[in-house]
Amino acid sequence: MRSSSSRLLVTLLVLVLGGGVAAPVAAAPEGTITWAVHITLASRWLDPAETEGIITPFMVLYALHDALVKPMPGGINTPSLAESWTQSKDGLTYEFVLRKGVKFHNGEPVTAADVKFSFERYKGAGAKLLKERVREVQVVDPGRVRFVLKEPWPDFMTFYGTSATGSGWVVPKAYVEKVGDDGFKRAPIGAGPYKFVSFTPGIELVMEAYEGYWRKVPNVKRLVLRSMPDETTRAAALKKGDVDIAYLLTGPVAEDVQRTPGFKLVAPKESQGTFWLDLPDQWDPKSPWHDRRVRQAASHAIDRKALNQAETLGFSFPTGSLIPRVLEFSRFFEPDAFDPPKAKRLLAEAGYPNGFDAGDLYPWPPYDSMGEALAGYLQNVGIRTKIRSMERAAMLTAWREKKLKNVIVGITGAGGNAATRLDAYVSKNGVYTSGVIARGRGSLPAPGARDGREEARGARPPDPGHPPRAGDPHPDLRAGLHLGRRSAPRGAGDQPDPELRVLGPAGGPAPEAAVRGAVRMNAPPGWRDQRRAASRRDGRCPRVGLG
Repeated sequence: MRSSSSRLLVTLLVLVLGGGVAAPVAAAPEGTITWAVHITLASRWLDPAETEGIITPFMVLYALHDALVKPMPGGINTPSLAESWTQSKDGLTYEFVLRKGVKFHNGEPVTAADVKFSFERYKGAGAKLLKERVREVQVVDPGRVRFVLKEPWPDFMTFYGTSATGSGWVVPKAYVEKVGDDGFKRAPIGAGPYKFVSFTPGIELVMEAYEGYWRKVPNVKRLVLRSMPDETTRAAALKKGDVDIAYLLTGPVAEDVQRTPGFKLVAPKESQGTFWLDLPDQWDPKSPWHDRRVRQAASHAIDRKALNQAETLGFSFPTGSLIPRVLEFSRFFEPDAFDPPKAKRLLAEAGYPNGFDAGDLYPWPPYDSMGEALAGYLQNVGIRTKIRSMERAAMLTAWREKKLKNVIVGITGAGGNAATRLDAYVSKNGVYTSGVIARGRGSLPAPGARDGREEARGARPPDPGHPPRAGDPHPDLRAGLHLGRRSAPRGAGDQPDPELRVLGPAGGPAPEAAVRGAVRMNAPPGWRDQRRAASRRDGRCPRVGLG
């Protein structure tokens, strides 16, 4: 790796993540930065229209594309392609004024027609709710676009202007219509700081600086995202200088890097990332997971402190909520205690004194060691699973299409607020929701929905381990397993705040605490889903980042 590229690392991070306005003409971009990413990149992540309710695609979107409004260090709704926007007094209209002179990588201007087209073709996470709530998108003139809602919806900008969805990211209408959706994925054109050069599935994505970028011309000429799912391979490549940045180093590998002279572990100041064990079979009354006592047993089976130490070197701590405190409207709940004897008693009470076979356990790639640890904790109390690993893009598709059963280790680092988190994973319209609580027992409609329909798929019959109680408006919301967050000790790194959430039953009826009987863990994905990042800063003092 050329030293010139390494010296430009800090500038690159400021470029991609930092806010600001157009700056004076700078020196031409030079050098190359190679990032060893912890997943196999999927072609659909090159297109904002298919953003999946997780943070992973945004590592590509922030480079290739741009949005009207998006999260930046300056704020959660930072003006980008839109220089400003206004909301009508009645809350029904949002009008955006586009930034003048902004062009796509092919030289075509970014117009209101492109904004309208991009929203209407969006089909990723939150699409159903957005389309239900937005009456129409009006092109006022080439530089102004107006969103008209069916009724006031305070969460509109949270769904449209954060990483909760990809609906606010803009692509060129004429080009997409010319090449089609598949052609766009093969050769995407955006308005971001980097333009597409090549993509070799399973190997790497190569991008080059776009010198016409409106915010600031990139300092680094070439940006390479190289797929290295195995973390020992990533760490070795980092130490050899084959890559400049490596995402995700955990456990012993992270400890080894921490001991290596010239490397330092760091973490983000705040994180909205959450891991969990999802139990889709709980909605089937014939499944052991249908009984709340079984789900509680799984929660008490997990040693959160040991898992925290093994996975995040003790930088994290447990909490009891699906929604991290960094998200607006969140609420904190304490997790269940590690208590295997109690877990066994609960299983016996539920009719499983000898435990039961719980089928496949799908680890979230590439967190295989975490999946194995969780499977071990469950095995120790009699809940027997079999590890089945998948590549991330394939697993996401199978999960979204409801093809995964038994036990799923999931993650989301997507931003937004409590409503956007619930929409994707809890509400009846959620892209990953397996079932919802019957309306008659206090179910939650989709955030903002008032359509009067009784419920969606998979309504749950009464839970034998949790009979309804007077004064409990959402009885089934208490039946979840959750896996949560704190700043790391001083001296652990730059602004550390990684998270590992292993939660217990949500105590209380508050919708913020609702989960679907799942074990949930927080991890610090940083700005693109990563829980660990390692970077070479220069030839004298490489830098390792926990992101």
